[in-house]
Amino acid sequence: MNKDVKIILERIEEHFKRVPNTRYTVNVVNNVYDEQYNFFFVIQKRNERMKSVPLHSVNNYDLENLENIINEIKAVYKLSFDYTGFTGQRWPNSWQVIQKKRKPQE
Repeated sequence: MNKDVKIILERIEEHFKRVPNTRYTVNVVNNVYDEQYNFFFVIQKRNERMKSVPLHSVNNYDLENLENIINEIKAVYKLSFDYTGFTGQRWPNSWQVIQKKRKPQE
């Protein structure tokens, strides 16, 4: 297991309370300016504002490495993943499109 994966999993465990009527999502952001991937844990309770908690920044700017990190996280937690800044890119191993449509904040 990668050290980045360990850090991310520890921080998810810290914030993942499994509260009913709450949506938990991991947001992965492609930071092209600093050439890194940023991970955020998004928590939204029903009828409340969304809360975004920074988890970790992965400095190894390689899509194949990112795909392995995400697969290891998905093996532990069955959370939804949201991608920002990956428009038009595909995963190297599965060749699936990462992000289909561009978001308004991009």
